[in-house]
Amino acid sequence: MYDSTPVCQMDEEERPRDKLPPILCAGSATSRGMDRGAKGQFSTFSNFISTINQKKEAAGNRNSPTQMVLPNNKNVRDLPPICLDVRQKQCISIDTLPPEMKASILPEPQIPIRNKTLKDFQVDLEKAKLTGEWRTVHEFYLTTFDSFLELNATFKRDVNSFVNTIEDSRINTKFLNAVYDTLLSTSQDIQKIVLKRIINSLLREWKGPRTKDDVRAYFILTQNPQFSSTSTYVIYAHLLRQIATLSDADHHFLIHWFKKMSQKRFKQLVDRLLQFISLRLFPAKPEEFPPLAKCTWWISSATKVLALLDAANTLCNPPLIPYTDFYNSTLDHIDLMEEYQTWQFYGNSHRFSFCQFPFIISIAAKKVIIQRDSEQQMISIARQSLVDKVSRRQKPDMNMLFLNIKVRRLQLVSDSLDELTRKRADLKKKLKVTFVGEAGLDMGGLTKEWFLLLIRQIFHPDYGMFTYHKDSNCHWFSSFKCDNYSEFRLVGTLMGLAVYNSITLDIRFPKCCYKKLLSPPVVPCDQNMPVGIAPVTLDDLYQIMPELAHGLNELLSYDGNVEEDFFSTFQVFQEEFGTIKSYNLKLGGDKIPVTNQNRKEYVQLYIDFLLNKSIYKQFSAFYYGFHSVCASNALMLLCPEEVEILVCGSPELDVHALQRSTQYGGYLKTDVTVRYFWDVVLGFPLELQKKLLHFATGSDRVPVGGMADLNFKISKSETPTNWLPIAHTCFNQLCLPPYKTKKELKQKLTIAISNAEGFGLQ
Repeated sequence: MYDSTPVCQMDEEERPRDKLPPILCAGSATSRGMDRGAKGQFSTFSNFISTINQKKEAAGNRNSPTQMVLPNNKNVRDLPPICLDVRQKQCISIDTLPPEMKASILPEPQIPIRNKTLKDFQVDLEKAKLTGEWRTVHEFYLTTFDSFLELNATFKRDVNSFVNTIEDSRINTKFLNAVYDTLLSTSQDIQKIVLKRIINSLLREWKGPRTKDDVRAYFILTQNPQFSSTSTYVIYAHLLRQIATLSDADHHFLIHWFKKMSQKRFKQLVDRLLQFISLRLFPAKPEEFPPLAKCTWWISSATKVLALLDAANTLCNPPLIPYTDFYNSTLDHIDLMEEYQTWQFYGNSHRFSFCQFPFIISIAAKKVIIQRDSEQQMISIARQSLVDKVSRRQKPDMNMLFLNIKVRRLQLVSDSLDELTRKRADLKKKLKVTFVGEAGLDMGGLTKEWFLLLIRQIFHPDYGMFTYHKDSNCHWFSSFKCDNYSEFRLVGTLMGLAVYNSITLDIRFPKCCYKKLLSPPVVPCDQNMPVGIAPVTLDDLYQIMPELAHGLNELLSYDGNVEEDFFSTFQVFQEEFGTIKSYNLKLGGDKIPVTNQNRKEYVQLYIDFLLNKSIYKQFSAFYYGFHSVCASNALMLLCPEEVEILVCGSPELDVHALQRSTQYGGYLKTDVTVRYFWDVVLGFPLELQKKLLHFATGSDRVPVGGMADLNFKISKSETPTNWLPIAHTCFNQLCLPPYKTKKELKQKLTIAISNAEGFGLQ
């Protein structure tokens, strides 16, 4: 889970009160929605959710101090300068929460004893099916859902015993699942009784402090499969609102209980909430629901509960479900820029926006937001340049509206560095590239060629800026010290320009790199504040140096005497230009032996040294280069995996989609050569399909917008058929001779794509 700004607060009319509004009445909610903010219960909800963000990373670095960043609650009409205290991501570990935010153990009332077991329930159910007499089952459901106490009496293990733990919900999960799985197959009378009892329970529990048993009852009710039906949405909405308004301590319990659910049940719960939001936004039958203007809290409440599930998913390693399963594609069809501007305008105040919960917004929708935000910045800066020119009574020209880069091919890196340094003020203008001495108008092809050639040269091993790790098939920053880190800034600027100009790069950085790029997601105003320092774990090291990570993992699990058998200290050695240099991992590290007791600290400090401290100057230059172009609050909507997709594209390859979107020059899609081509490509294994894409476009990844955004083209080549196909990667164009047979085409195409030089790889 990742966080942006604190969530909106509930309307004053949405606070707990003596009586819940009539649940089955259309006009039950306030018409003002989220326009006014309460001053109580919701002020720290998002702050609490944000504390979950780096639980996994903090687990290996518990000794590091973590500071809570208080939200800025001022409403601003003009977006303030991008600095650390504006809508900053908060990275607070659960372990470092202040006492007032940690879950407290509340006194629990005496629960009635219910002796029915899962086996008893199954026996009653079989009898009812055989005899047609459902009275016993009817009475069971009637009693069980009568109140929160009865829910606990039925499903809670060791009903009145006290166990001080947050991890265990103490719910008989098998019994609960059996009761819910059976519910939908029972008669309508039983199902109606259950819903009526839930209504009564919600009415009774609407006010007053919550006990842990109350929270447990909410947890049980969220799993009711009846809430998948739109006919129950009014009740479901009130349940979600009550859960959303629970205290942070209660949310703390729920998050830990959610993460203990099975993958199947967890996914059902997520899908149910996403469907609820979608159908509330775009109802198939609008008459089924109250007017949206009178119940805007439906959507905000559901989204806040979904945030608890996202937090729970993030705590799991590996996650229960992919982060993409939280995307709601329905949001792709709303006014995203209005959502973004609402978030920008109101900042940390009470106005709800989906941008406060970016995990629910798809990467495609985020790309739209980033592109439009980039376009607005481009237009604004170009307009300012024009105004400045006119105010000085100078004749304006079209070139002033663009970032014009002129480079020589033989001095590509130095010229590019000079141009980008000299034209730093123009980085947010539309990019146009010219190669000196070559005629040509940049319609996109020259720009892409410039990127491809620069990346290939900078990432070449002989250049020494990056180290290629064969085991992980990725690059990492060289730790060699140098006098000038400007070329690392150039690489960061290139990545920023690629995102800003919607160009996919063939770069192989591990996810850890993108996590560091978002640490913090906005450039701090204080230049002395460290940047690019992210909590790192053994999993991060596995992505870069799997062999070393495996060795450290073996050290952690070693059964013998670490001090006597390994004879290591808190000191590491690195070779730099033929010289071995030593570095202490902590003060006096060369005199501190690694023992069974301190080996976890040693491993964590070693990982932090490799991924943070030893490359700090290199990465900080890279960080500032990237953010010199992409300094935008829109970056706060992204998680590290999404930044990687924006820069490098998606690894998911759909050849059928590529076939549907392909354009042709000199061929028709019905021509025999074209049909041979697709028969061959569709029969290729995934590895060869990716090689084909890399051969034709310079990258084996797909843009965020899918295959249609590639503008892939197959052109007829007039060369003899004994020639191999050729590609113009700058234009995503494959030139294909008119081969006579499928066998010949397959042979020639396989040779071509298997022996092409790649960009950015050794």
